[in-house]
Amino acid sequence: MAELEVKAVARYERISPRKIHKIIDSVKNIPVEEGINRLHFMPQKAARLVEKVLNSAVANAEANHDLDIDDLKILNITADQGPTLKRFKARARGRGTQILKRTSHITVTLTAETV
Repeated sequence: MAELEVKAVARYERISPRKIHKIIDSVKNIPVEEGINRLHFMPQKAARLVEKVLNSAVANAEANHDLDIDDLKILNITADQGPTLKRFKARARGRGTQILKRTSHITVTLTAETV
């Protein structure tokens, strides 16, 4: 029996990785259907983004490897930091402060036991 891994990546998402990490821990190492259900009912923006990447990974598994969604398990989800957009905001007495708009790269890895 060999384990088959399927990946999907969303790059340059406009949300900080720190906010995504809060969501990720609740859906690691569980079956895909349960993970999709959990993410669907979470109110956070990060949950919608992770669900989108998870659905993409499932589509990759079905299209490229003819795997069934019932056989898939979420192996790992990571949120790495992407490039930061740097902006300035006007402040009192003619000064300005820097605002950092962070981006993320979300990677979902699924696994399936193959016979």
